[in-house]
Amino acid sequence: MGNLIFPSQGLHPVCTTELGYVAGLQPEFAKRNCKIIGLSLDPVSDYRNWVADIEETQGHKVNYPMIGDPELKIAQLYNMLPATSGSTSQGRTPADNATVRTVFVIGPDKKIKLQLMYPMSTGRNFDEVMRVLDSLQLTTKHQVSTPVNWKPGEDVIISGSVSNDEAKKKYPAGWKASKPYLRIVPQPK
Repeated sequence: MGNLIFPSQGLHPVCTTELGYVAGLQPEFAKRNCKIIGLSLDPVSDYRNWVADIEETQGHKVNYPMIGDPELKIAQLYNMLPATSGSTSQGRTPADNATVRTVFVIGPDKKIKLQLMYPMSTGRNFDEVMRVLDSLQLTTKHQVSTPVNWKPGEDVIISGSVSNDEAKKKYPAGWKASKPYLRIVPQPK
């Protein structure tokens, strides 16, 4: 299911925890055929020096690709920073980069499937990103939707684009429906 892209600001304590956590999740992303790509507003050479700190403090070695964006071109292109934020990362402080806290999941069709923006003071929730990735893959394959707070293995909703006649073929055991549009079935395998 495409790529997970998330930006970071060098030597920022919250980003240190995130980069390490994502490194620990790397096998889970690989099982889902999702590649991880980091985006640093600092030159990649600064990031390379930071990797040892991340591994020491977080217990996971970061070995996924990191794109350097010291000219802020990517951050501005994807509206992570306003166009008026200049053309270099030099001299910027974490307070200047407060909006560069976005997570993207990009599908195989090269379209953004998820975009989450976090404040600088709040660590990104990559367990939630993983849950959404599972939902995206499931819903794409089986024409279902996942309800509020869904977790893998829980019941799902038959997509509204699936007629009752089609649903009877897909789900011969039937479904629970408290309303005609709310057709609940066990998660397809």
